[in-house]
Amino acid sequence: MTLLSVNAGRAKSVGYTDSASGKTGIDKRPVDGPVRIGVPGPPGVGASGVAGDEVCDLRFHGGADRAVYAFAREDLDRWEEELGRPLPNGSFGENLTLSGLDVNGALIGERWRIGGDVVLEVTGGRIPCRTFQGHLEEQGFDARGWVRRFTRTEAGPGALLRVIEPGEVRAGDPVEVVHRPDHGVTVAFLHRAATTERGRLAETLVAAEWMESGLLALARQYADKYSG
Repeated sequence: MTLLSVNAGRAKSVGYTDSASGKTGIDKRPVDGPVRIGVPGPPGVGASGVAGDEVCDLRFHGGADRAVYAFAREDLDRWEEELGRPLPNGSFGENLTLSGLDVNGALIGERWRIGGDVVLEVTGGRIPCRTFQGHLEEQGFDARGWVRRFTRTEAGPGALLRVIEPGEVRAGDPVEVVHRPDHGVTVAFLHRAATTERGRLAETLVAAEWMESGLLALARQYADKYSG
């Protein structure tokens, strides 16, 4: 299991985002050399856990429990086949492009050590949005259509992560799973429950202590609504 690249993006104004600032940092490119991974600072542009990376829409990205976003190279390869075009590392707005790790099969609360210092904890999966669609320029789909297509693919949503132990990482670092909690809620299962199988959201609450805040609020809302 290997870290293929660390990717960062700078905020820029675009016409396809509905963020309050009209900017997005989704266009992420591989960064040379060691990159600092740490707990994000105060909310606002720059609230990523990756040094040099900027987050513009704090409704859905950034912050302590969405500090880093990881995607598997194997899943990017599947999308290359489906879309019929190359997708370099970082194309899906991921901070970490990984190889050999089942990112979507990871358990919520699972911890990964990258290199010698950094430990990250899985908190959820990406919910696709209009900005994602616009960035990919898949003009055959409106935002709603792209969300549906991405949600239903077997390639999976990728993993959101919080920083447990900060440090530096670089391309080529080994990745090791160092902890797996005692439940069965994976990134893929939580994603399906939050999108196409909402009747199963209450089941995800066994992983509540590790879940990112947005998905946790949704799961609790549905559990309260349908309890009893």
